Amino acid sequence: MNKYFRMKTWCLGCLFALPVLGEAQTLSDSVIMTVAGKEISLAEFEYMAAKNKEVDLTNEESLNAYVDLFKKYKMKVAEAEELGLDKTADFTQEFAKYKGELTASYLSDEKGQEAVVRDIYDRGDYALELSYILFRFPGRVVSKDTVSIYQDAYKAYERLRQGEDFEAVAQSLKQDDAASNAIYAETVHSLFPLKAAKAFDNVAFNLKEGEVSAPVRTASGYYVIKLNKRKPNLGMVKVAHILFKVDKEHPEQETEIREKAEQIRTRILDGEDFQTLVQTYSDDTSTKEKGGVLPYFMMGSFIAPFEDAAFAMKDTGEVSGLVQTKFGFHIIKLLDKKPRPSFDEVKDGVASVLKRGEWNFEYYHAFDSYLKDAYQYRLYPEAYAAIQRACDVYFPTDSMFFKEVETLDNPLLEVDGQVLSQKDFLTYLLHNPFSTKTYSGDFMQEVYELYVRDILTALEQQNLEKKHPEYPLLLQEYHDGILLFEISNSKVWEHPLAEQPELEKRWIEELEKKYPVTVNTKLLKKIKK
Repeated sequence: MNKYFRMKTWCLGCLFALPVLGEAQTLSDSVIMTVAGKEISLAEFEYMAAKNKEVDLTNEESLNAYVDLFKKYKMKVAEAEELGLDKTADFTQEFAKYKGELTASYLSDEKGQEAVVRDIYDRGDYALELSYILFRFPGRVVSKDTVSIYQDAYKAYERLRQGEDFEAVAQSLKQDDAASNAIYAETVHSLFPLKAAKAFDNVAFNLKEGEVSAPVRTASGYYVIKLNKRKPNLGMVKVAHILFKVDKEHPEQETEIREKAEQIRTRILDGEDFQTLVQTYSDDTSTKEKGGVLPYFMMGSFIAPFEDAAFAMKDTGEVSGLVQTKFGFHIIKLLDKKPRPSFDEVKDGVASVLKRGEWNFEYYHAFDSYLKDAYQYRLYPEAYAAIQRACDVYFPTDSMFFKEVETLDNPLLEVDGQVLSQKDFLTYLLHNPFSTKTYSGDFMQEVYELYVRDILTALEQQNLEKKHPEYPLLLQEYHDGILLFEISNSKVWEHPLAEQPELEKRWIEELEKKYPVTVNTKLLKKIKK
C-alpha cells in the first residue's frame, strides 16, 4: 500500500507538457482513449482526475496536461503488463489482499458493527459477581435428550425464586448428583463481557442484582444464574507481593507463618526495602527474582481475596495488611494504577473477538438484515419445521437424520425472486456442518443462518459494480499503481538522482514509439464544456 501511495504522489502530483494526441478513431462516448489496444473508460479518466486537486477538466490547458499525464501513466502500465509484472507472486499476493479487503469493506455495515462493539464495551463498565448452577449436556444432544435436564434446571430455578439460599440449593443438587457429576456450581468473583458463552453473557449482563435467571441453554448445558453484585470496572493495577506459603498438609504451621508474615510487614512499614525482603522471604518462585512484581492485571485475574486487596489500595507505594488465600499469606504493595482503556483503544480487539464463533451473528446482524431486506428474503416456516422435526430426533450430522429428510424437497426460502428448496439447504448442511452448538436445534439454526448469509453475500458480490460504480475503479487504480511503482523503480528511481530526468525522457520516447494511443477528442470537448 505504501508503495502505491508513493507512486501516486509522483504520478499525479506533477503535470507535463501539452500532449501530442494520436489520430482520432471512432470511439464510443464511454471510452476516452485506447492505449496499446486497451480501451480506457471515461469513468476511470474522470475518477483519477478527481483525485488530483490540481486538475481542472473545464480548463483547456489543465485538461490537455492531464491527458498527457494520464496517457504516459497508462503506457507505463502497458509495458509493465507486457513484461509480466502483473503475473509475479508478489503482485498477485498484494493485489489479492487489497481486493479482499476492499470487497469486505463493501460487504459490511461499519456503523452497525461499531454499535455492537460499543454495546459490549459499555457492558464492561461493570464486572459481575455471580453464582451459577450448570446442568450439563452429556455431549451432542437432540430435543428429547434435554427434556429431563431442562426440568431439573427449572425446578432449581423455582426453588431459588421462592427464596431458598443459592449455595444451599447448589450443594444439595451436587450431593444428589455425585455419581454422575452432571451438575456443577460456582461463584464467579468478577466476570467481564465475552468471557462466557454468548447466551450466558447476554442474560447475565441484563440481570438485576439479586435476580435469578430462568434456565439458559448453551453448548455446555442449562445454566441457572444469580447476579450477586454489579461492581464498577476499576481498570488495571500493578503490584508486587511476598508470599508466605502454608502447606495444606501441615495446617498447624499457619499460626507460626502468620506471625512471621506480620513481622516482615512491620519491617516494611518501618522502611526496609520491599524488594530485598521479597528475595529473602517470598515463597513465590515465579516472581521472587523479579522483586515480587506481577504484570498489570484487571479484575477477575486472580483469586478474590488477593484481587480485592490489590484494588482496594489507593496510593502508589501503599502496603496491604496480611491477605490470606488458599496459597498462604500475602503482603501486597501497590506499584501503579491504570484507568480502563478507552473505547478507541480496545475497539479493534473487541471486534476481532466478535467476528469469530457464535458472536459473529450479533456482529454482522445489521448487514445480514440489510441483505435480507435488499433481496426480499422470505422463509417458509412450515418447510423449516419439517426439517426441525427430524432434527428433534436425530442430530443434523447423523446419517439417520439425512435418511429421515431425504424425500423433503419443498420450497424453503425465497431470495431475489429465486426459490430454494429444503433439498438445497440439506445439501449445504451435509457439506458444511460447521457449528459449535451441541443442541441439535441450535446447531441446525446456526448452519441455516450461515447458508442464508452465503447466498445473500454471493448476490451482493455479483451486484457490487452495479451498486458501487467506484468499486472497479478502485481495483483498477490499485492494480495500475503497483505496476507503475515497480516499473518506474526499475527504469528510473533506482538510478542516481541526477540521471533520472534523462532516463524518464528517453523512456517516454520509447513508450510513444512502442504503444499506439488514440484519444477521443470529441469526448474531450464535451468534458471541457
